[in-house]
Order: sequence, then C-alpha cells, then structure tokens
Amino acid sequence: MLTFKQLTYALEVEKTRHFKRAAAQCGVSQSALSTAISELEKQLGVQIFERDNKKVLITPIGEQILAKARNIKLEIDDLHLLSKDQALPLHHPMTIGLIPTIGPYLLPKVLPKVRSQYPDFQLSIVEEQSHVLVEMVRSGEIDTAILALPYAHSGLHAFSFWEEDFYVIAHNADVPDGQEGITSKELDTKRLLLLKDGHCLKDHALSACRLPSTNMDHSLAGTSLHTLVQMVAGHMGTTLVPQMALDQMLHESSELRALKLEEPGPHRTLAFITRPNYVGLGNIELLMKLFSTQLEKFCDKA
Repeated sequence: MLTFKQLTYALEVEKTRHFKRAAAQCGVSQSALSTAISELEKQLGVQIFERDNKKVLITPIGEQILAKARNIKLEIDDLHLLSKDQALPLHHPMTIGLIPTIGPYLLPKVLPKVRSQYPDFQLSIVEEQSHVLVEMVRSGEIDTAILALPYAHSGLHAFSFWEEDFYVIAHNADVPDGQEGITSKELDTKRLLLLKDGHCLKDHALSACRLPSTNMDHSLAGTSLHTLVQMVAGHMGTTLVPQMALDQMLHESSELRALKLEEPGPHRTLAFITRPNYVGLGNIELLMKLFSTQLEKFCDKA
C-alpha cells in the first residue's frame, strides 16, 4: 500500500536531487529513505529515479508520478490547514515569500504589530525574485507570497492590500529650492539609476515614467535599492523608490531629497498571491488588514 511518507520522501529527492540531503531534510537515515522509495517503486512497478554515485535523474514516468504526488501532498496539507483554521486566527505556521524590493521596507513596519497581537504565530520568510516565488506558491512550497503588481501570476489568485507611488531620490545639489515634485519629462534619463534586469521594480519604474528600457544606461544598474541610493548620495545620478521605502532611504544621507513622481498612479500595487484552493484565506485577510493599517501609519509620517 502506498503511503504519504513514501511520497514525501520522493518529493524531497526530486527537490534536492540527492538521497543523503533528502534524508537529512526529512529527518531520517539515508537507508530508511532509500528503502521507502525502493518499496514505492516496487509497489508501482516502475522506476522513478535513476541513481549512480554522482547524480539522481528522474525517469519520464517518474516525472508524471511526482506531479501527481505533489497534488496529493497539497491536498493533504490543505486538510491539515483547514482543521487548524478553525482554531485561533494566525495560530498555525505560515511561510510567506517576499521580493527584495518589499521585504526590507515592509517587515520593519508590520512585524512588531504582528508579534504583539499574535505572539504564538510562527512566521517564516523567504526572499526571492518574483518569478521564483510564483512557482513556489504554485507548487505549495510556500503558503503565499507578496508581489508588486502588475506581474504575471496565471493560475493564482491575487489579493491587493496596498497601492503606492514612486518618488525620485536626488542629491540636494541637483534639486532647486522648494521643488517637491518632478515629471518623467524633467528626469535626466541618462543619469537615472535603476535595478538590474530581473527586478520587477525596474519594470514598474520604467512604466510609471513611460520610458523604454533601451533608453537606459545598463552600466549604472544596481542590485539593491540601498546600493542605488548610495550612488545617488555619491552624486552619480537619481533613482526611483517606492513610497514605503522613503523613511529608510532618506536616513541614509542628509544630502538626499525626495521628489514625488508626478505621473498618474498608483505606480505599483502590493498583493498576496495564493493557490486557488488555498484554505487559509481567513488568515490572509487578517494580515492584509494589519499590513495596510501599519503602512498607512508609517507612510503618513514620511
């Protein structure tokens, strides 16, 4: 008889492509894991994995079996989550994915409130780029992710909780006294510093300014907003940051100024994405309300 434990072990081998690492992740000995998977293959009458001393490969029929196993695991995980959801709110563990242009600016504003209101809530954070998080949600590897929209997330549901505009961060020497805003036409695009390709914030910033990527100097691209702001402080150009990051960015140097980007907004929307049948939506709704309330408090002060 097939067991859930066998399927879990097989999925971990698929993820790690290594029997020893998979056994460590599952908290069992390598021999116990290997025996369970061999028994699974024997019961099914097919070979799922090709093994040698250097690598683990998945057979074509193994790919199909593991796809079914993932769906089974998701359904069983949801059964456990559904039963726990009847208990106290935010009472069971949750893993949330965040992109690098949200995590460092959102978490300091919301986590203290989460901890004070729900001290027993076990929250894990995964930071990755948007395309990785979408696949992690889709596969059930994480419960949910917070993305900046618009971003492709076909097959998943999105629940928006915050809208914001971009601000131009410039050196004081480059800004006339009394100026509080700037249009995209007034920007010197040759000195506009943006993140490297692959970061959705770059795409959102270009869209807000109605600028094509081909106009940008890719030699002046950064890997983080903090890096870009330090470049601005070094009088290397200007950059665009979301409203939620303003308080942190302006503290990096007394020589920095923030100018509101005077283009139609909102320039980006923050949303939780979930699988269509995710049973923890009640907890997502609680977090959405808490996050939006905290963001309003902090952004009003910015």
